[in-house]
Amino acid sequence: MSGMRSYGDPCGVARGLDIIGERWALLVVRDLLLGPRRFNDLLGGLPGVSPNVLSQRLRQLTEHGVVRRRDLGPPTRVHLYELTEWGRALEPILLQFGRWGSQSPQSPDGALGVDSLLLSIKAAFDPARAPELAGSYAFHVDADTYLADVADETVELRRGTASDPDAALSTDIDTLRAVCGGEITMAAAEESGALRLSGDEDAQQRLTDLLLTPFTPAR
Repeated sequence: MSGMRSYGDPCGVARGLDIIGERWALLVVRDLLLGPRRFNDLLGGLPGVSPNVLSQRLRQLTEHGVVRRRDLGPPTRVHLYELTEWGRALEPILLQFGRWGSQSPQSPDGALGVDSLLLSIKAAFDPARAPELAGSYAFHVDADTYLADVADETVELRRGTASDPDAALSTDIDTLRAVCGGEITMAAAEESGALRLSGDEDAQQRLTDLLLTPFTPAR
């Protein structure tokens, strides 16, 4: 398929790598975990990948049944890429791989994207904390909206719109990185006007705790 070379090994690990082992393939899957994206959105979220390489990876992942392309048709004529059900089965593997990789002593200089920041919530989520964090929360980051629903010992994250979340956060990606990285407190970001929280105070605190848990040093 598309000139990809196979390991020629019937082991499940090798067969999986035949599909997602090419450079950028897993990062494409990562950036589709929270919902469909357009080609240019994927391109913008993967610094360093060329349009040609991204097109090739999407084609390969589509041929293998991991990704599908959905055409919205006129008048928009927008093409969206999304994970198939089989592709979504990679989520727990990617989250666990992310936990493992975050322990690496070497850290590149690049900045985390918003999807990676929010996926950290899911990777670090403790089911025992679901009752105290229960609720529906919206994160408006630049032009994108992400929803987090905490219930039944799980947290579900996705791109989309929220009609009536318990609390909402509005900010830009640079401020979000700074808050999550401990460079500025949530209160200081609010005071400067770079970040805005809405909803009742208890829900705002739950949203804050949910967002910052992955970035709070263990005691």
